[in-house]
Amino acid sequence: FKGLHSLHHYHLHTMRFTSQVFASALLTGIVGLGAVAHAQNVQTARLDAVWVQPERTAAAQVLARNESRLAAEVGGRIERWSADVGDNVKRGDVLVRIDPTDYQLALDRARAQQQAAQARLELARTQLQRAQDLVNQGFFSQEALTQRETEVALHQAELTGATSQLRTAQRQLDKTTLRAPFAGTVLQRQAQVGESVAVGAVLYVLAETGPVDIQASISPADVAGLRRASRIEFVPQLGGVQQAVELARITDTLQASTRTQTARLTPLGTADWPSGSTGTIRWQDPTPHIPATLIVRRGTSLGVFVQEGSVARFAPLPDAQEGRAAPTQLRADTRIVVQGQAALSDGQTLATQP
Repeated sequence: FKGLHSLHHYHLHTMRFTSQVFASALLTGIVGLGAVAHAQNVQTARLDAVWVQPERTAAAQVLARNESRLAAEVGGRIERWSADVGDNVKRGDVLVRIDPTDYQLALDRARAQQQAAQARLELARTQLQRAQDLVNQGFFSQEALTQRETEVALHQAELTGATSQLRTAQRQLDKTTLRAPFAGTVLQRQAQVGESVAVGAVLYVLAETGPVDIQASISPADVAGLRRASRIEFVPQLGGVQQAVELARITDTLQASTRTQTARLTPLGTADWPSGSTGTIRWQDPTPHIPATLIVRRGTSLGVFVQEGSVARFAPLPDAQEGRAAPTQLRADTRIVVQGQAALSDGQTLATQP
């Protein structure tokens, strides 16, 4: 029995030792596998080898330097109009004639009043001269002379007022003829023969011919790049030659309906685009951008993974948008993960490939 008991105890001890060795070996294998899985195989590249300078576009429209709504400055009945929609007119051309009869009569009355005031002034001056002669001869008092001088001053003021009324009447008569303030193209004609119009009624809309401006709607995210662009082009939608344009100004306020900012640009050289035509402006953003294919989302942030020694670090890109290249302020020599970034986490060990 002692022999059997010793043999049984030996087998139990051997089995415990073997189990401990197996468990230790199994744990070592698992740890080894975990270490291998922790080192993620990726490819990296310098930022300046992968960044892009994306081309941007924005809808634009050709605008005349002046597009004026010409309104009636006096009321009355329209006798005739002289230009229709699409006509080209020169500066000073007659567009509308309003019946001038009442204004001509007012001018005649003002002229008569001015002439009467002139005559009264001449009479007063003659009387003053006679009074001065009589005073010198001792036949007229100084007080009477002062009265004659006062009468001359009053008639002079009367003549000044009558002359102003005459000029006003002449101006009102002149306003019965509406003339083109500049050479341009008639966009709208609202004047109708025989129609009575009031002061301020719009009769014509006239677009100036010659130099034009370009107006474009710019996304706020693209404003900085547009300001720094070295070359901007306008591409007409319906024919015409594309041409370089220069940025004049960008408004600081957002359009409520489109959430865009308005940019005004001027052509470099002579442009043959008609006012009202549409197209796009095109420019290359000079700011380095990281391609959209390298950007990943972690939590609520979009960014890229960069290599710091042997680990990956997530670098958020504050201005990044889904599906678009994002501007970056990272150094040009920063190592960017260009393959395998989708499976990375911040701080993970890297096993880089050439």
